[in-house]
Amino acid sequence: MSILTEAEAYTILDKVVKLSKADQCTAQLTGSIDGNVRFALNNVSTSGIVSNVDLAVEVAFGKRVGIATINQFDDASLARVVARAEDLARLAPENPEFVPAVAKQEYKPTSTFSAATAAITPDYRAKVAADSIQPCRASKLVAAGFLQDGQSFSAFANSKGNRGYQRATSLDYTCTVRTDDGRGSGWVGRNLQDATSFDAGTEIRTAMRKASASADAKALEPGKYTVILEPAAAAGLISFMMNFFDARQADEGRSFLSKKGGGNKIGEQVYDPRVTMFTDPSFAGAPVLPWDNDFLARERMPIIDKGKVANLQYSRYWAQKQGKRAVGQPGNLIMEGGTKSTADLVRTTERGILVTRTWYIRMVDPQTVLLTGLTRDGTFYIEGGQIKYPVKNFRFNESPVIMLNNVEEFGRPIRVQGDESNLIMVIPPMKLRDFTFTSLSDAV
Repeated sequence: MSILTEAEAYTILDKVVKLSKADQCTAQLTGSIDGNVRFALNNVSTSGIVSNVDLAVEVAFGKRVGIATINQFDDASLARVVARAEDLARLAPENPEFVPAVAKQEYKPTSTFSAATAAITPDYRAKVAADSIQPCRASKLVAAGFLQDGQSFSAFANSKGNRGYQRATSLDYTCTVRTDDGRGSGWVGRNLQDATSFDAGTEIRTAMRKASASADAKALEPGKYTVILEPAAAAGLISFMMNFFDARQADEGRSFLSKKGGGNKIGEQVYDPRVTMFTDPSFAGAPVLPWDNDFLARERMPIIDKGKVANLQYSRYWAQKQGKRAVGQPGNLIMEGGTKSTADLVRTTERGILVTRTWYIRMVDPQTVLLTGLTRDGTFYIEGGQIKYPVKNFRFNESPVIMLNNVEEFGRPIRVQGDESNLIMVIPPMKLRDFTFTSLSDAV
């Protein structure tokens, strides 16, 4: 019962909305079937399937809001959850930033569902684990990884006649490969909607190459270097930055996009002119639901256009207060790039450092988005267009805002999962000058 059909979902939702005596009511059903397999030390450790469906009911009396949830859907249970939400609303204080439920929206369906991903079985997951473990075991390497796949649905209806239903699928795979003496480490990760384009036997070779090549790392002096960031490495920094594309933070002076004297930097040149980013719920290879968490319709929208800030994200309350049109919050971020691979960027680099992954990233200064973090799982010195040798990992102190003003070249964008923003991201490998490494790390 975890994946309800559209008719089944609307039958429940319509009952809930009719039961409510509040000024407004919004009911949402979400369900999923999620499978996983985990392996470590070249052995499968756990696997399982989690199946669940929930109903959330939000009601309002004036500006007083109550929310209740349940996972039983007989008539008595539906009446009980509505009554509970209404009781909570009557007890709640008025919300000074209350906005009414959205009126009827026009949603353009997006291609978020893959039958191949929904059909994944325990045998498939076991094969992914085997295809990851066996090559490593044969090469005296040690694999540890996690595969999670899922199918889900989201459906909602409110007392203003707005409603929506859509199914989605996802697949996430990560694997860390170490040399058996622990001196070398490599990593690979894939985030996909359609399982037909995933092959663990091919992906694991990337992590194996990095693990073998990263042993016997040499120490380089910290400082400013030309770097090539693979997409997974760049995503960790850029996803942090996107948390500050909130109009309210900028207007209230709490963001690097705040303008001195008040207001924000929409329309101003903040980045290198080669930086262009946009969101598009229908983007091929990275589709997302056509509505956001408030059930506003998402749209294709420029975010950075040739280095200029094109749009900020307005909550419904802040859009109303500032006289702006509210648009659905982005679910993906697409960054334009070129046609070169990471290897092509290496071949055009006289001296630099290849960073394959960043991790443990933390904020230092919100006003400049200065971040600190570490490289890991394969960091390499480049000379004369070739990878010469592995280097010890670095701690970096860098702002993605400054980073995207020091662009030398972008490569071909690929899909990755944003660490902090929870956005699906399509971003390129990037060659950047004057990236700041502050100290060494002995961790691999």
